[in-house]
Amino acid sequence: MRSHDRPVEFTLDEELRRQILKGQRGRRLQNISVKLDPIQIQAVRKVATMKSIPYQTLIRQWLADALRRELHLTSR
Repeated sequence: MRSHDRPVEFTLDEELRRQILKGQRGRRLQNISVKLDPIQIQAVRKVATMKSIPYQTLIRQWLADALRRELHLTSR
């Protein structure tokens, strides 16, 4: 088994978990740089336009959703 195939175990502070699930985390955003294929960027912008939201907001939503699924952060 490869090391990245093994489940990762960790815990979140209960208050932090509650804030994340309720979307109450403060908006202290930090810039990062991610290289994407221009076709992917175009596709994300198109989806964002169809949803009437900024494309960076859509990317953050997708990332947050994926993190919740990956880390099994479901509401109790």
